[in-house]
Amino acid sequence: MASAVVNRGGCRIMKSVSAVLGTRFYAKVATGTDIVSAAPNVSLQKARTWDEGLASKFSTTPLKDIFEDKKVVIFGLPGAYTGVCSNKHVPPYKENIDKFKAKGIDSVICVAINDPYTMNAWAEKLQAKEAIEFYGDFDGSFHKSLELVTDLSGALLGTRSERWSAYVVDGKVKALNVEEAPSDVKVSGADTILGQI
Repeated sequence: MASAVVNRGGCRIMKSVSAVLGTRFYAKVATGTDIVSAAPNVSLQKARTWDEGLASKFSTTPLKDIFEDKKVVIFGLPGAYTGVCSNKHVPPYKENIDKFKAKGIDSVICVAINDPYTMNAWAEKLQAKEAIEFYGDFDGSFHKSLELVTDLSGALLGTRSERWSAYVVDGKVKALNVEEAPSDVKVSGADTILGQI
């Protein structure tokens, strides 16, 4: 697999040109990026039932409300109900929630290019909704703004999020980890980000 080293915001990042299931792109976001400014006018959709969505008039949550004046750990993954996401990526975040809270983290957030209703049902199935906040990026606008998308058409998933994690303080990215391949959980897992806080 070919790879390239690029400089982003003073950081050297190694990115593979192609991954097992799709084409890799260079992320716009890097350490030091203001995540709210990088994705202007973008909102996420908090995981909820259809009835809750209807009652809220299908409200969305602006990024400013998620990140401003907060310490947040956010991780993105290719999709709800997929094997690696369900079995390897989410569970360690849930299991380590007390460690995140002890380090002063206000929110641990999971986001994927899915609708908020799918994210809600998946969070409930994982029994993780009390520990982790789940958000849908229904049209991919958040991930596209940050250039954290990958084409997983080879797995019949279409455009999806890269597998990634970040530690964000008051909207500024303090640490960012993007996997080489969507099936990997080598750098975006809970243990890695815990060590970066």
